[in-house]
Amino acid sequence: MKIVWLDLNCSYSHSSLALPAIHAQVMDKKEMEWAVVTGSIAEYPGRMVAEACSLSPDIVLATAWLFNHELLLHIVSRLKALMPACVVALGGPEFLGDNGRYLRTYPFIDCVFRGEGEESVPQWLSVWDCMDEWSHVKGLCYMDKDGYHDNGLARVRRFDSLMPPESSPFFRWDKPFIQIETVRGCFNTCSFCVSGGEKPVRTLPLTAVKRRLDNAFCRGVKDVRLLDRTFNASSHRTIAMLELLSAYAPQMRFHVEVHPALLTEDVRKALRSLPHGLLHVEAGIQSLRQEVLDGCGRKGSLEMSLEGLRFLCSLPNMVTHADLIAGLPRYTYQALLEDVCTLASYHAGEIQLESLKVLPGTAMRRHAAEWGMSYAPFPPYEVLRTPQWTPTELQKAARLSRMLDLFYNTSAWQDLMRRLMVSDRTFLSSFQAYLEERNLHDVSMSVEKRGLVLFEYCSSHRPSFLISATMAWIEAGMSLKKKPAVRVRTKHVQPPVHWTVEYGIYHPSLRLCFLPAGADGGWWFGFDAGTQNPVPVFKAFSWGT
Repeated sequence: MKIVWLDLNCSYSHSSLALPAIHAQVMDKKEMEWAVVTGSIAEYPGRMVAEACSLSPDIVLATAWLFNHELLLHIVSRLKALMPACVVALGGPEFLGDNGRYLRTYPFIDCVFRGEGEESVPQWLSVWDCMDEWSHVKGLCYMDKDGYHDNGLARVRRFDSLMPPESSPFFRWDKPFIQIETVRGCFNTCSFCVSGGEKPVRTLPLTAVKRRLDNAFCRGVKDVRLLDRTFNASSHRTIAMLELLSAYAPQMRFHVEVHPALLTEDVRKALRSLPHGLLHVEAGIQSLRQEVLDGCGRKGSLEMSLEGLRFLCSLPNMVTHADLIAGLPRYTYQALLEDVCTLASYHAGEIQLESLKVLPGTAMRRHAAEWGMSYAPFPPYEVLRTPQWTPTELQKAARLSRMLDLFYNTSAWQDLMRRLMVSDRTFLSSFQAYLEERNLHDVSMSVEKRGLVLFEYCSSHRPSFLISATMAWIEAGMSLKKKPAVRVRTKHVQPPVHWTVEYGIYHPSLRLCFLPAGADGGWWFGFDAGTQNPVPVFKAFSWGT
């Protein structure tokens, strides 16, 4: 039996766990010969088709999800045309909904798996060439001469007894980060999420987590994303996990998801004491409106979520990334703008804004009609209109998301953006209009170009922020010969008698520059002349210079 897995990813840094997770369960099956054809959604399907075809597989397997699904259909349809006898089977979150319609629409796909595959796929592989036996495979959906067959939803019974994906030779240790699933399922009931109905919650023992982290540590892994939507659902387990993760500092860093409404005082104490840089926290918030959270079934009070989010963002030893979703029922574009500014005022390390995806198998999909929602029928199933959102507003939200990524989520300009956003709640709309007038909203921009754009905007629309824009330019290490630094003095600059140091230690070997800040004084920046580092290592303010 020759099996080809199509490993189709968004980019080089991403890698699906599905292949190693399933292969790890059947590694001892000598009759199975596995091969992998890897590619990204940025390429034309021809290369992957030719490579897969040259392997003459009996079975082609792949995982379909939002952003690879369309290209995957092009690839498997071509493979079926070239090898009609080959059996094509797909799995993944795309198949949590109505698979009968799907299989009728795409007859070149022989079957799909709904749910978790570590037990059902090996079972199917033992009977793949005997369709009469397919009816016993939990989660399998397929068509035969009698019509459509739906074997329900597959759930792994003993998550903690599975062979870990890292035991498979197909696990990708060469990626910028690895993923380790420590918990499966979610206690929350968010109607927009495929995990909203994923019960029961199944947890790996800490001893198993430690074994897997030790393995990653020995292989030199630096970044680990823990797949656990319930990371702080249990305070006792959270504290034990944080103690475990701390043992790998500073060699390893971890990305975790935290529910900001469920932070007990003991967990807060543990978070405060963590080594600097150990955690990158993703704080799911989605909206800062209670009626919106209630409408999408998210547990936890808004008041507790906001207080928890303020706490997380105040911690100097980690970066907190907050999520908002445009297009949720009962949300509005104006409320979204206000929420973005509020997150900036909390000093969120990153603000991620996504458009609502009406995913197969979710309560949001099932109730879309009664909520008056229109959504794209093809992946990524983005919402197109709701009673609260017009298509134009959703497009504005998409451009706002890109603006935040380009300017706020770029460390060089984050402080300046935060000040602009907090000082005037009309700034976001004004800056969006500015970018659109100059056809910059969809243009790729270097970090320097973004700084130039911000400076020009401040020059014409927010002149009181020009000094701040120049300071951001200097501290980002940008050229002192370009327009944002036109007022900066670099020649024959001598230190004043008195100044107030903000950071760094002054010594005469530093190369100084001075930025006048009106009659009241100005800012001094010192650069290490020996290393030619363009980023200042010293900053101070003096009065009356």
